[in-house]
Amino acid sequence: MQHAVGSPLPPPHQPGHGPAHGWSPAAHHPGPHQGPAPVPAPPQAPGGYPVPPPPAAGAQHPSAPPPDTTGHVPLPPGGPVAVPSPPQAAAPPDPTATTIAVLLIGPAGAGKTSVAKYWADHRRVPTAHISLDDVREWVRSGFADPQSGWNDNSEAQYRLARRTCGFAARNFLANGISCILDDAVFPDRPVVGLGGWKRHVGPGLLPVVLLPGLDIVLERNAERSGNRRLSDEEVARIHGRMAGWYGSGLPIIDNSQLDIPETARILDDVLARSIASPPKW
Repeated sequence: MQHAVGSPLPPPHQPGHGPAHGWSPAAHHPGPHQGPAPVPAPPQAPGGYPVPPPPAAGAQHPSAPPPDTTGHVPLPPGGPVAVPSPPQAAAPPDPTATTIAVLLIGPAGAGKTSVAKYWADHRRVPTAHISLDDVREWVRSGFADPQSGWNDNSEAQYRLARRTCGFAARNFLANGISCILDDAVFPDRPVVGLGGWKRHVGPGLLPVVLLPGLDIVLERNAERSGNRRLSDEEVARIHGRMAGWYGSGLPIIDNSQLDIPETARILDDVLARSIASPPKW
């Protein structure tokens, strides 16, 4: 059997079967062909693989897996709080509608906890109050009371409580909740100084000192009970050391003649200035 020069060879014929798939009879029977037009071979993608046909109209695609409906809400990782950027508008910033972190500093009897709670209760954005004394007293058995003397145990529990407060503050802020922390931070003692708070919360923490007169803190301390009440000598000693904040550059509020709502209003004014021009600390 002869074939035209240059024509491809036909595939081997098997009894009972027609031409192999993809082989056109016109390829080995030259000349006019009166039969039906040959069916073209399906297109192929690079590499010789057949191209899949387009989906039929109305075909259903596999649906995406249903979302997790267990109620678990993943928390974003808490990172150091950045310094807040001053707004571009000429109007002063409104701290009552800004997500911020505040550290309220002051001696025993300064009113830190009362002012912090009131300020947090009257914010227009979600706000949490974190008291370091409350966190320290989570330790029940084995609590190292600083009134019994500042030692390695009380210092270790203080550091642990401060880290816990910092972790909580970062998580609140990462979820859009402002927070105000209160602590008796000393200007001349690194162990209970600002450095730890900056390390655990971040440089965006806004410190404000609440420092009424000595007679006021003595009067307020006398109304306390339990381990929150200190001796008059201890209160006077703490108050004298807190005076070192004068000249530090941190904003100071003397609330000797102010009630709690008035102090909270002045705190907002101080924070508005701190947001516009963060203090160096």
